Amino acid sequence: MNGNNDTEFSVGEETVIERKDKIKADTYDWIEVFVSALAIVVIMLSFILRIATVRGHSMEKTLSDSQVVVMSNVFYTPSQGDIVVIQQNGGYFETPIVKRVIATGGQTLSIDFGKWEVKVDGKVIDESSYVYFRNAEMDPEEYYSVYSAYLDADGVMTVPEGYLFVMGDNRNESSDSRSVYVGFVRESEILGKVVFRMFPINKIGAVKSAGK
Repeated sequence: MNGNNDTEFSVGEETVIERKDKIKADTYDWIEVFVSALAIVVIMLSFILRIATVRGHSMEKTLSDSQVVVMSNVFYTPSQGDIVVIQQNGGYFETPIVKRVIATGGQTLSIDFGKWEVKVDGKVIDESSYVYFRNAEMDPEEYYSVYSAYLDADGVMTVPEGYLFVMGDNRNESSDSRSVYVGFVRESEILGKVVFRMFPINKIGAVKSAGK
């Protein structure tokens, strides 16, 4: 009987050891998975995706002050309707600004400030899904200073190649390409396209370009 008991006890001990080894192995596997996932996230945030915080009210109601967004600049070429983060070299704003691309290099542009219609390449673009007017008043000295200087005899401007014309969605409270403070934006000054809103939690989700 004692021999049998010893044998049974020995088998039970081996089972406990095997279980402990399996738990350790599983723990190491989970740690490896976590570390790998963390490394991927770090690489993506360092080289593929970047995080930015919206400052101010110029993009309301699309993006609001203090919201945190993710942008990407991998193989990115700016196109009309995109929301982009801009860092101008030697510009008025020392920190990055967020605006919407209205027209790209080579496109023609005209704005009817009375009707608030924007024409790109001769066609009125539909901005009803994003344009916001919190303040009905407009400062002509600011908004006409740059814009009017580039108009031809027909009241139309052509955006220079390699540049962008951008505006904020909060149209009457945005310093943008209409203003001397921003003017045309070089494509090289684009830090990335806003693709995702990650904070606040109740607003989390993809940020789509206009018409896409």
